[in-house]
Amino acid sequence: MTPSCIALLTLLTPLASAAVIAIFLRKQGTLAQTVSVLAAAIVAVGALTLAFGGHRDAAVNVSFEWLKLGSFTFALGIKFDDLAALMLSVVGVVGLCVHVFSIGYMHDDGARARFFGGLSIFMFSMIGIVLADNLLMIFVFWELVGFSSYVLINHYHEKQSASDASKKAFIVNRVGDFGFLIGIVMCYWANGTVNLTELGAGHHVYSTLIPLLLFCGAVGKSAQLPLQVWLPDAMEGPTPVSALIHAATMVAAGIYMLCRINVLMVPNALTVIMWVGTLTAFYATLCAITQRDIKKVLAYSTLSQLGYMVAAFGLGSLEIPPDGKVGELVVLSAGVGAAMFHLTTHAFFKALLFLGSGSVIYGCHHEQDIFKMGGLAKKMPVTFITFTIGVLAICGLPFLSGFYSKDAILHLAQENNKPVFVILAVTAVLTAFYMVRMWNLVFRGEPRSHEAEHAHESGLSMTAPLFVLAVLAVIGGYAGHSFNIYGHAFEGVWSQIPFAEGVEPFVMSLAILVIGAGAAIFLYKPAATDALEDKSPALFGFLSVVKGSPDTAYDWYVAKVQQRFALVLEFIERIFLSGLIIRGCSGVVGLIGIGARALHVGSLHAYVYWFLFGTALLWAYAAGWLN
Repeated sequence: MTPSCIALLTLLTPLASAAVIAIFLRKQGTLAQTVSVLAAAIVAVGALTLAFGGHRDAAVNVSFEWLKLGSFTFALGIKFDDLAALMLSVVGVVGLCVHVFSIGYMHDDGARARFFGGLSIFMFSMIGIVLADNLLMIFVFWELVGFSSYVLINHYHEKQSASDASKKAFIVNRVGDFGFLIGIVMCYWANGTVNLTELGAGHHVYSTLIPLLLFCGAVGKSAQLPLQVWLPDAMEGPTPVSALIHAATMVAAGIYMLCRINVLMVPNALTVIMWVGTLTAFYATLCAITQRDIKKVLAYSTLSQLGYMVAAFGLGSLEIPPDGKVGELVVLSAGVGAAMFHLTTHAFFKALLFLGSGSVIYGCHHEQDIFKMGGLAKKMPVTFITFTIGVLAICGLPFLSGFYSKDAILHLAQENNKPVFVILAVTAVLTAFYMVRMWNLVFRGEPRSHEAEHAHESGLSMTAPLFVLAVLAVIGGYAGHSFNIYGHAFEGVWSQIPFAEGVEPFVMSLAILVIGAGAAIFLYKPAATDALEDKSPALFGFLSVVKGSPDTAYDWYVAKVQQRFALVLEFIERIFLSGLIIRGCSGVVGLIGIGARALHVGSLHAYVYWFLFGTALLWAYAAGWLN
């Protein structure tokens, strides 16, 4: 089978799964689950076959014309290269793990068929983004991913909070997507094409506005400031959804899209992107410190790590090409490599953490408050061990995956921008602090609730994916370092990842871990109350304000500005459009009708007078008297 056929099969299989479930299996939860998991397995096999099956020697780049309007052509095509191979592998492997985990987690859910159908349509949409060869095709699948996210967040639609969260995610993402669409239109207007291969040939217009407008899509989908408010609320969806969509794949689509359009970047745009990512990373760590919900802690952690990736991309350096053409800049792959490396390792350990939290929630009879847990290390040993590996990976313990990818970003920041390096280093310390805080309260000490007292380990369908992801969280970091376990499959991505040499990265990572984790263990003894709130209420209150201020600001804007502006528009519409124009015109027409009806009196004498009057007017006009 040719690489193009394998790629097409990988793309269409989850679509077929979703269609079969929607048409035939809406009431057959077990059968729908089987079809969806089988489709996810085919996707994983197809992705790994494309990446490691010897198809990397010749990149796949095929397309066909779907729609033509004048000079505008909308083509559907597949672009499969190193970048797509890496992202597709992540989506396939993590997607399969989440599907298998969902077998146990959603076992008692009456709407399993709808849930697995939603997972399948999401997989189709996400793979479409990965394989798309032009920006318009990316945008189509981009919107399908947003639709899938809306459906899956709203799985528990009978809960008002879930319904509100799904609408919030949908609306906030539309704000970013509006800028994304304008950027696509401007790119086509300036270059006459949005095909990624043609843009990559270097014959395009360099602009600061176009990449920043395209970046708006990443700001929405990857939850960067100021559109980060939807992601924590999205935790209302089932935990497997949080792991697949809101930790490992969909939110990473913004990073992948940036790496796809790196040829359009200019220094000013990169600077803006760098600072947006840096500030998002730092802001999210402050919010995570005061969270009680285990999934909300991980949600803000995801925000922070996405900020790391965006900052890494923005830190990519630029140089004038060897031919010396004025105004043409080429983005070196250092930023792309560092961003994609952390995207890969983060997908493994964050999916592990989310699925581990799902195992904890399931074992504690759906309790999510970390202050009502405790003592789970003995009751849930497999979850405890794998979750601990995930925590250590995100904290950057040497020789785990997070250590290598974070080291690449920090080294890049240290070389290119010292203030960003300082902020990201402080962010890393705070990450170790709140992650160890959560781990300490969940697993150590004694059970602090009835649910924790009667907690139990999850079944094999839920623990097996944890084991697989734990292994990947350990060895995934070697992908871009000295032991390249992937061979040359992703050489185009890994080739220029910057690493610090010597013992410096080990010392820095250990210092970050010791300071952050040590402070968390010292401050948070396993207890039913928040030690920070008890010992420093002013600091706790400040962090709470920081966490809630964006939502408060948006609520004020909607109520005081947007709603009042809408009322003004409604008033204008009622007075001028509905009143003056529509009703006024209808009134004039009515008066003309009344007058016309008055002329039909049924008298021959009256009609003769009107005829003579009309004849006189016609004669006067013909004689020129009325000119």
